[in-house]
Amino acid sequence: MGKLERVFQAVLFEVLAVSMSIAGLMVFTDHDLSSLSETMIVVASVAMIWNYFFNSVFDRYVKGEKTQRSLSLRIVHVLLFEAGLLLITIPVMAYILQISLWEALIMDLGVTIFITIYAFTFNLSYDHIRAFVIRNRIEKRLQSELAH
Repeated sequence: MGKLERVFQAVLFEVLAVSMSIAGLMVFTDHDLSSLSETMIVVASVAMIWNYFFNSVFDRYVKGEKTQRSLSLRIVHVLLFEAGLLLITIPVMAYILQISLWEALIMDLGVTIFITIYAFTFNLSYDHIRAFVIRNRIEKRLQSELAH
């Protein structure tokens, strides 16, 4: 996966994640839409940067076809990613929302549980959709070459 596609994947992931996280936090907290939106946009920006670097390092050490990754490897991937992100985002949430680190931890854990499930589903889907698109491009290219 090239750098441009990796950026696309991270942005798509975060846009969907932010939208769903803000909606969830609106239901479960008494913070207003503006504060939650600001918080989640900052958290998402941090997460995008973390996503890029974490996945670059992870892919460097875990070789092979992504669609062939085992369930256990995908679970390890998500857990490592989310644990690292929590260490960064808890103080960020506490600062922006003017809440204690404990409150930020509880909120961030709720978001993290949701995002962990979402990340697993998103990455599995993305890898398989990507493989499907690439196969179709190759097939069309071969058909075009055979027609000429």
